[in-house]
Amino acid sequence: MTGKIFFKLIAAVLCLLVVALVAVDFFASKVAESTYLETLERELVDKGRMLALVVPSDRAQFTRYAQAARGRLTLIARDGRVLADSEAPAERMENHANRSEVQSALAGRAGSVRRQSPTLGVPFLYVAVPVGEGALRLAVPLAEIQSQVDAIRRRMLASTALAFVPAILLAALFARWVSRRLGLIIEYSAELAKGNFQARLATPGRDELGLLERKLNETGQTLEGMFQELEREHAELEKLERVRKDFVINVSHELRTPLASIQGYTETLLDGAIHEPEHNVRFLGIIRQNAERLANLTADLLTLSRVELKQQKFQFASYLVDELVQSTVDSMLPLARRKNITIAFSRCPARPEAFCDAEAVNQVLTNLVDNALKYTPENGTIQLGVRQLSPQPFVEVYVKDSGIGIPQEDLPRLFERFYRVDKARSRELGGTGLGLAIVKHLVRAQGGEVRVTSVVGQGSEFSFTLPHDDLGMSEQSDIRSQLMVS
Repeated sequence: MTGKIFFKLIAAVLCLLVVALVAVDFFASKVAESTYLETLERELVDKGRMLALVVPSDRAQFTRYAQAARGRLTLIARDGRVLADSEAPAERMENHANRSEVQSALAGRAGSVRRQSPTLGVPFLYVAVPVGEGALRLAVPLAEIQSQVDAIRRRMLASTALAFVPAILLAALFARWVSRRLGLIIEYSAELAKGNFQARLATPGRDELGLLERKLNETGQTLEGMFQELEREHAELEKLERVRKDFVINVSHELRTPLASIQGYTETLLDGAIHEPEHNVRFLGIIRQNAERLANLTADLLTLSRVELKQQKFQFASYLVDELVQSTVDSMLPLARRKNITIAFSRCPARPEAFCDAEAVNQVLTNLVDNALKYTPENGTIQLGVRQLSPQPFVEVYVKDSGIGIPQEDLPRLFERFYRVDKARSRELGGTGLGLAIVKHLVRAQGGEVRVTSVVGQGSEFSFTLPHDDLGMSEQSDIRSQLMVS
């Protein structure tokens, strides 16, 4: 590729030099011919004036003078008669009174003209000067003049061609330099076309090619950024697709069990069990229990759907955290009493405030307390409390139970949707598998974080943070990225 560019550039330079040489030949030849003729005319005028001072009378001497002047010498009377000529008999020559150069000489000034000789039939340059009562004319054949002009032309062409040799060498060096850089640019463009956006042109110059190289580097950098962004978006789409598929599979699985139970017991009742007092009430209770389970699952799915579609509205304001926790404790006490579980609440002496959504915090606490009630045995204890995180601008709320605990290997995935540590026990207790996922997303939407610590057989502690002040969280939470890591 570089060799082709080099030869094309050299060929272009040689063509330009040839055109320049032809132009020099044309114009310089004209100038040289004109200059030579003007110089020759002046020389002939000077020679004629010198010969006019010593015009010989005999023909032999007249011829020798003509040879010494290297031209044809003619002596003309005032009436135009030829008195003597170095190359033809004077008596045979026609009257020259009508010749323009002779007329100028007879008028007392030098004259010149170029024309063909009627006597010899050869073109001449004629120069005439006044002499005595007539004119002396000196003529030189134009063929001899042309040969001198051609010799001058050849020397000029040779000198010009010799002067072009350094130009050709410089042009070759320049063509080599340009072809190498163009070759690198073409190779880089080919790399970009192949998708190698990490490639770069090294050390761009400051000329136009350097500007092109810098722009190509910028293009490569832009394409690399766009490609990386597309790869990230593709990975995110793949992750979202996996989440969607897992979500559909999990929802289908969660719906299948209660629906199958409802359908089975309903068919049993329709087949006649409805008239059996010892079974019909129990079967209806099971149907009701599974219907409630479906209702809870639907409610949780709608909550996640609103959050995912950015339709979850938040009303942020400053609240006393103790009051929010106390409200949840009061609502959960009846359920705790039925299971003979004690709920204790430790208020924070500093009475901190949090900038949050009261309804969302209540839902978070309700899910955590409900989860603790399910996995805490009778006569157990659930402790709620508020901690001031100093110097951090957050307040922490915790829910600690004395339940069965969670194995360490299950803790990292505990907040994923539909993830259960003990699937059979969770379904038996009516869990949907979405409560902790909802907790995580609602807490993050308010600018906080959620965490869990647990020891098997000793219970678990769930805690989450809330900011003291407004962190600029959107009233309409965007948790798409949070769902992707669920």
